[in-house]
Amino acid sequence: MKPSARLVNTSRGPIVVEAALVEALANGQIAGAAVDVFDMDPLPPDHPYRRIDRLLATPHIGYVSRGLYERFYRDTVANIVGWLDAYAPAH
Repeated sequence: MKPSARLVNTSRGPIVVEAALVEALANGQIAGAAVDVFDMDPLPPDHPYRRIDRLLATPHIGYVSRGLYERFYRDTVANIVGWLDAYAPAH
């Protein structure tokens, strides 16, 4: 990767070799990284990701957006209401 590159991994932790990413960031081989998946989750307190510069690490929430939550909760409520209508005894 070029020194101006930024790596983003929101897919699967093991597709990035964590030690190599830490080394690349420490040596300035890449400009930065953002990850929200790890080899071990949650990250241990002494994990290098917790103290390395130019790394944003989040707890697997990279997918979160207002629109996604609105749709998720709307669909969940609709599914519960549908189930109640079909299977719950009438009140």
